[in-house]
Amino acid sequence: MKNNVLIGTARNGHVRASILNAKEMVEKARTLHDLWPTSCAALGRTLAVTALMALRQKDDEEVVTVTINGNGPIGTILCVGQSNGQVKGFCGNPHIYETYPETHKLAVGLAVGTDGYLKVTKNLKLKQNYTSEVHLQSGEIGDDFAYYFLISEQVPSIVAVGVLVDSDDSVKSAGAMIIELLPDHEEEDIRYLENLKLEPISSVLERNGDLSAYMNSLFTDFSVLKEEYVCYHCDCSKERFMRNLLTLSKEDLEEIAQDKELEIRCEFCDKTYHFDENDIQMVMSYAKNR
Repeated sequence: MKNNVLIGTARNGHVRASILNAKEMVEKARTLHDLWPTSCAALGRTLAVTALMALRQKDDEEVVTVTINGNGPIGTILCVGQSNGQVKGFCGNPHIYETYPETHKLAVGLAVGTDGYLKVTKNLKLKQNYTSEVHLQSGEIGDDFAYYFLISEQVPSIVAVGVLVDSDDSVKSAGAMIIELLPDHEEEDIRYLENLKLEPISSVLERNGDLSAYMNSLFTDFSVLKEEYVCYHCDCSKERFMRNLLTLSKEDLEEIAQDKELEIRCEFCDKTYHFDENDIQMVMSYAKNR
């Protein structure tokens, strides 16, 4: 199935695992943003983990926003996921194709860098959002999320991420897997996870998209709790950007009004919205009455 997620437990309920086949989702991001291979791998990995994190939220209106910036050439990676399975994202520089000379694998860590942070913001419909930030460990995304879960959420986790790019730059396979110890785990469960022989997740998904079969190869008692689906979806609209304009200062709005027209491009889907003089005057009138 396209972009399906399996969520389940293992080790007598001491371990929770979620795995996502994200090929179609990452391919859509690639085409929208004209991503070159290394940029595609970096953004695709982040999109996949963001989607899994968002599915943990309980309400459809709850949102998880992940921001990564390691001061590398890719700049900022920003992904937004909703608990209904919709996810979107972009990166500062979509045109990076760099490999490690020793392995010829895509050099995501070099593109992202390590002189920076991974920040997670959760909009839980409370008065204040929950935000936590950790320093980047490798820039390879998976290691960095594992460190985030350990430090910020006190949950020891294995995070496997991968994007395999084909010779024509399309996405051949993509996905993510999170395996985490639950609070009642035992020492034997820790040793079991430490001894797991994990293949690159992109190779597993390229060979066989049967998520259940792979999880059963890792755990003899893997039990599926639910299956979910995710998709790349941008919910931008002209009305939403109008509301965003209302958050600007009076001085900024007056400066925009002098130009009599405005174009705004959505970073998540590359759509462009045109605001003519009437639109701008409408925004100005709302701003005066607030």
